[in-house]
Amino acid sequence: MTAASSPPKPAQFGVAGMGVMGASLALNIADHGFRVAVWDRHAERIEEMHQKYGHPEVRGTPSLEEFVKRLERPRRILLMVTAGEAVDSMLERLFPLLSPGDVVMDAGNSWYEDTRRRERLCHDKGFHFLGVGVSGGEEGARHGPSIMPGGPADAYALVRPVLEAIAARTEAGLCVTHVGPDGAGHFVKMVHNGIEYADMQLLAETYDVLRRGLGMDATSLADLFSRWNEGIAESFLLETTIKVLRKKDEKTGRPLVDMVLDKAGQKGTGKWTVQVALDKGVPVPSIASALDARNLSSLKDERVAASRVLKGPHESLSNEERQNLAQWAHDALYAARVVTYAQGMRLIQVASREYGWNVSLAEMARIWRGGCIIRARLLTPLREAFSQQPELPNLMVSDAFAPVLEGLAPAWRKLIGSATRLGIPVPVFSSSLAYMDSYRSPELPQNLTQAQRDAFGAHTYQRRDTPDAGFVHSDWNT
Repeated sequence: MTAASSPPKPAQFGVAGMGVMGASLALNIADHGFRVAVWDRHAERIEEMHQKYGHPEVRGTPSLEEFVKRLERPRRILLMVTAGEAVDSMLERLFPLLSPGDVVMDAGNSWYEDTRRRERLCHDKGFHFLGVGVSGGEEGARHGPSIMPGGPADAYALVRPVLEAIAARTEAGLCVTHVGPDGAGHFVKMVHNGIEYADMQLLAETYDVLRRGLGMDATSLADLFSRWNEGIAESFLLETTIKVLRKKDEKTGRPLVDMVLDKAGQKGTGKWTVQVALDKGVPVPSIASALDARNLSSLKDERVAASRVLKGPHESLSNEERQNLAQWAHDALYAARVVTYAQGMRLIQVASREYGWNVSLAEMARIWRGGCIIRARLLTPLREAFSQQPELPNLMVSDAFAPVLEGLAPAWRKLIGSATRLGIPVPVFSSSLAYMDSYRSPELPQNLTQAQRDAFGAHTYQRRDTPDAGFVHSDWNT
């Protein structure tokens, strides 16, 4: 047989699911010298991909069976399908086609408990399963995402060369690391997205206060945010906000953001973060408030009707407020971001201990520094804080951030006060400050709460003077 007629070499990696993210990841992998086999249940997607990109190292396959056959062993297969039943369906179809030692990766936003279940199932059948969090959107997937794989360490070793090749890079290294066993990777990605919800809402509240309070338009806000983005507030989301504010609507010539209806959607990871936090007794009020803000935004018709009945205040800013509101907003934005990250990191820490994942929070900060949606300058000191104190109970009390928060708190309080007086809602700014104030308070009013519980329900309480003596009940009616 001549060289020209020799069969193609086996593919080194497989990607199933040629939606936007799947296609982008496949091309990224191929760009780094790996032969990639791809498959999608909609054959036209593969054809469209070949017509649009025509990458020589990406080969489409007509069937799932052919897709698996074309892969060298141990096979490495990345699933980029809709989270939920679609993943289970794909696994059921793959099981008869796989060999012991093959690795299947789920790179969607899957519920981490599903990932834990699938990892056990695959292990029992002799296969490896990894739950891989991928952040960065289409651009990140194509040119370098932040990658959070969780599962068996020996399975990660088999796919590590590929994941390291395609990951984003920063001065701190590659934005990928083995997060921990079973569902650790998807759990961390879930929390990442929860932080993202709060960060986006903080930017929206900043925009709203400066727009309604100072009368700043989209262009002037973009100019201001561009200056902010050169300092400590620098982040991908702030950079994205600047782009959004500068975009003009072709139809009207106005800023396009002004033409967008004020109803924000969600895909579920923020809700999951809040639900898990409630289950584990970890307060995440910044994330919960951001979720509530999106839910409230969906009540557009009700809000319009309520505006005719519930009249807001008729206040104006003082000269001091006019001169300083933008600076207060800058300082409050950074401080509230720190508090939001503190809540997310605490949730990861608690889950890691419960499940025995041994997640390194310093490593999470490092791989989030590039590629992902919440990448920001503050992740550098955050990483240093957890590197110095891996068991730090809360980021807010670290040497890196405690003095910063103390210094920024006065401006933060003034921003919230001004917004409240004007009737401008700032739920995440407010809940973040309340979280910090609660955490730093040696005394909270829950002595009254617990006394009430005992008074109407005999739920007992601990005495302040003998807290280790156990729980007691009193008759509050005599």
